[in-house]
Amino acid sequence: MKAIINGKIITPNKILTNKVVTFDDTIKSIIDENEFKEQINSTQISNIEIIDAKGNYVSPGFIDIHIHGSGGYDTMDDEIDAIKSISKVIAQNGVTAFLPTTMTMDREKIYNALSNIKHCMKLNLQGAKILGAHVEGPFISEKYKGAQKEDYIIEPEYKFIEKFKDVIKIITLATEKDKDFSFIKQIKQETNISLSIGHSNATYEEAMEAINMGVDSATHMFNAMTPFNHRKPGVVGAIFNSDTYCEIIADTIHVHPSIFQTLVKIKGIDKLMLITDSMRAGCLKDGISELGGQKVIVKNNSARLEDGTLAGSILRLNKAVKNFMDYTDINIYDAVNMASLNPAKNLKLDDKIGSIETGKYADIIIFDKDFCIEQTIVNGKIVYKK
Repeated sequence: MKAIINGKIITPNKILTNKVVTFDDTIKSIIDENEFKEQINSTQISNIEIIDAKGNYVSPGFIDIHIHGSGGYDTMDDEIDAIKSISKVIAQNGVTAFLPTTMTMDREKIYNALSNIKHCMKLNLQGAKILGAHVEGPFISEKYKGAQKEDYIIEPEYKFIEKFKDVIKIITLATEKDKDFSFIKQIKQETNISLSIGHSNATYEEAMEAINMGVDSATHMFNAMTPFNHRKPGVVGAIFNSDTYCEIIADTIHVHPSIFQTLVKIKGIDKLMLITDSMRAGCLKDGISELGGQKVIVKNNSARLEDGTLAGSILRLNKAVKNFMDYTDINIYDAVNMASLNPAKNLKLDDKIGSIETGKYADIIIFDKDFCIEQTIVNGKIVYKK
């Protein structure tokens, strides 16, 4: 048993002070400090490890549902050690759970990546735990392919993903390529996979029809999709006019920071999910890197192909939360929810993770006023300590 004392505990709708969180692999209680001291003195609780938060924030761990790589490693590296290394590196940024994200490459490479993810889900990792996979492509638009290779783009095909439907949690697709919505229908009927519109050239009408068929989120909102125009509202307009979740890369490069507040007003705080879309150069210094076999130049907090196309990001999720706080009028617990509870709800895992509540897994982080991570705890185990 462990207990965190002297912390400002972030819950879904308020900050608790003078409280103690007790846990083993799951959260056992959130009790008053005085009650905790009484239990210690009366030996109702014994053999307990005390963690002193020293006045810092005690928060649910962050969940990154869209991340390709970090620390020099990528999900597509065809190596189990790559996934394990990403897990360990991102725990330093407060991430306790994530979806390793594939990209548009040949079938064999995608399958090898998904097999590695499936294997790593069963391991006792030394960092963030793996909830499943996010498949970004190959069902995307040639026009809005972003930093993905056009050579491997194909139309949505259920057989392509069928073998891994127990591993895949999210599929990003250009919904206009699913001509009769047969792919969307089959996914909805036969799996629990969440569908996200992204890298899409859909019209407003096409996007709304796909949303009505079951698409429930948008991949990196604004980026790689038909933009909003007063005569052609596009994918962005459809997301604005629907109850879908939307991912945001809050590095202030992919999306102008003034838009953060706009999203809060239009979508509401419960539908926004902060992601990194980090590639292998995340947490590394500037220089030359790689994404999907393409040269990437990392400079000035951005990662770009040689033609200037943004190639994912090098954003850290704790920095994303801070950025969103800095450019909006929201409370800290709302910002934290965007990186914890909201993605957990989108994955339908909020009964197990995403907030500090009794009975949920003890995925907890401690950070200071600048969102610098002091400790990261996954399933009750300390995996990172500053």
